[in-house]
Amino acid sequence: MAEFGVGVVGTGWVAGEHMVAWCANPHTELLGVCSRTREGAERKVAEVGTACQVFDSYEQMLADPRIDIVSICSPPNMHVEQAVMAARAGKHICLEKAIAVDLDSLKHLRDEVAKAGVKTVVSFVLRWNPMFETVKAQLADDTIGKVFYAESDYYHGIGPWYGQWHWNIKKAVGGSSLLSAGIHSIDALRWFLGSEAVEVSSYSTRGNHPPFDKYEYDPTSVTMIKFANGTLGKVTSSIENVSPYVFNVFLLGQKGTIKDNLVWSPAKYPGQTSWASYPTVLPDSGDVTHHPFQLEINHFVDCILADKESHTNVADAVKSHELAMAADMSAAQGGVPVKLPVLD
Repeated sequence: MAEFGVGVVGTGWVAGEHMVAWCANPHTELLGVCSRTREGAERKVAEVGTACQVFDSYEQMLADPRIDIVSICSPPNMHVEQAVMAARAGKHICLEKAIAVDLDSLKHLRDEVAKAGVKTVVSFVLRWNPMFETVKAQLADDTIGKVFYAESDYYHGIGPWYGQWHWNIKKAVGGSSLLSAGIHSIDALRWFLGSEAVEVSSYSTRGNHPPFDKYEYDPTSVTMIKFANGTLGKVTSSIENVSPYVFNVFLLGQKGTIKDNLVWSPAKYPGQTSWASYPTVLPDSGDVTHHPFQLEINHFVDCILADKESHTNVADAVKSHELAMAADMSAAQGGVPVKLPVLD
């Protein structure tokens, strides 16, 4: 019998991915699903092809003593309330991003999770992307030396052909271009640099071209970040671009450069005359081939079993969200620099 029972709230595409991953882990059993409507939850269970209980409400699912872990895959504006309820019920939490859409609720979530002492993981799944893992290894091996400038850009036109379109366009739910999508690039810079932001300035704009003119917030932003270790960073986030999904990583170090899956490092590769490349799955392969939810779920279960915190728990994810919200504050003021932290 599995050590942990799991409940999933939400019936979108990502909820299905979580369900499949929980079913595949040998230590967990998917026991229940709930959503806004019972019919929606029943459809998702049938779609995934599993057999589990459909709960009439989230409260009913949390009250079930068999449930040890909850995956929260609902729209972002519901995340704080549902995560706080789960924490107070003593459930471990796998939480989709954005984990919050405003600073007050972000602080509330951080404090309640810390008080409850439950284990958490936030779905910055690119930390398990093969290219990300290779870049981390290269940095640890001093392949390019100390990084002094870093870019990570997110270009992904999110239109009505995606299921989240109907809520993503709303400011109260999607939040901003960064909170909706570009926060993956913000998190990438924090993950690669191992340093926190001390100042941010940002500008936002919009193309106003259909169907992206339906967004209630500017779908494109450019953000400059100053990190505590002196590194400068830049993040572009656009969810109105007319192009394939593109996720850039560009790191300038004192000994060389990393550009996605390309490396220039004369210190490591004497006589190098062109970029050294390695075949791998890039972050922007994700729309077609690679969303490493299984690796995230396996990691989280290992953390619970070992009684340790995930490297991307709520406390860590708060830092990426705080940076994104500070950038949005700057953009709202026409690029005025904002000092961090902005949470007390």
